[in-house]
Amino acid sequence: MDDSAGEFQVGQFESAGGARIFQIPMQVFPGLSGYAYLVLLEEAGEAYRVLIDSGSGFGGSNQQLEAGLQRVAGLTGEPLGFPDLTHILITHGHIDHFGGLTYVRPRTPALIGIHELDQRNLTSYEERLTVVARRLDEFLQEAGVAETRRQQLIELYKITKSLSRSVRVDFTYEAQGMRLGPFEMLHTPGHCAGHVVIRIHDVLFSGDHVLQDISPHQSPEHLTLSTGLDHYLKSLTLLQHWNKGIRLTLGGHRAPTTDLNGRIEAIRQVHEERLQAVLRLLEQPQTVKDVSQALFGEAQGYNALLALEEAGAHVEYLYQRGQLGIDNLEELESNKAPVPIRYRCLPRGAE
Repeated sequence: MDDSAGEFQVGQFESAGGARIFQIPMQVFPGLSGYAYLVLLEEAGEAYRVLIDSGSGFGGSNQQLEAGLQRVAGLTGEPLGFPDLTHILITHGHIDHFGGLTYVRPRTPALIGIHELDQRNLTSYEERLTVVARRLDEFLQEAGVAETRRQQLIELYKITKSLSRSVRVDFTYEAQGMRLGPFEMLHTPGHCAGHVVIRIHDVLFSGDHVLQDISPHQSPEHLTLSTGLDHYLKSLTLLQHWNKGIRLTLGGHRAPTTDLNGRIEAIRQVHEERLQAVLRLLEQPQTVKDVSQALFGEAQGYNALLALEEAGAHVEYLYQRGQLGIDNLEELESNKAPVPIRYRCLPRGAE
């Protein structure tokens, strides 16, 4: 669920259509490195200086982003600071991909875009933080997490988000016909409600939808509509159909991917194996917390919350398909407040 930052070195790529692409590394959170991408392209008399994602704004990530632009300016001999950007395209509304906007926005005339379903993550950030924290508390109660631990996890969730604030956006992708000049967007909900992947010629910017070596984190749709494993798996299929000769996939974390369809199938296999493991575990009634511990062990720090959400997403997927039932239904019926839910496998064909 995490990776460590390597040396600060700007990666360089080029698309078949001549777009110059620079990969800027950042330490977005302790133990988690990530990338923003600068794309330079002259097409049809238009100069594009496009930043894809902006890092988290946490720690030194803003300075690393700025230093990365300076490094690119040195490589190209062109002025490429924040004032020189034309657009900033956000792949999705998770803080490690847009949190840097609070620093960048006052320093650039660039137009900022995001998908409609993630727009409020940026423009009404404080409101969303409050709403999701309430839903998270209910989820953790139903998952079987004890009150003291539940409050610790909610505070941890809030602390990691506390450094950001609402920022204005200039356009949304669906309103633009899912494109900006030569840049094409595909809506891929699941990991995040408004997640998009962005294609320029034969290069794909996958955000967190497809990552090399790891399966992107999933959380239950109970927390946020248009997330959840069902949406994610359908979006993987949609991307396979949209894959028109994509040669290189650049993610928000990890190494580039050169076999997109192969990587998609590997991720799909991870989730199929995890679903089968959940079914085996729930031959005996258990809570989501029990399932999380069986799948991932005693995760620590923020990873404990991620593990609970990942387990919850898989339990939710199976429950939606009638493969699980609630073992303590009478307890739910007799309590107005949320109570720990114990799930169990149903015989095939049962409801």
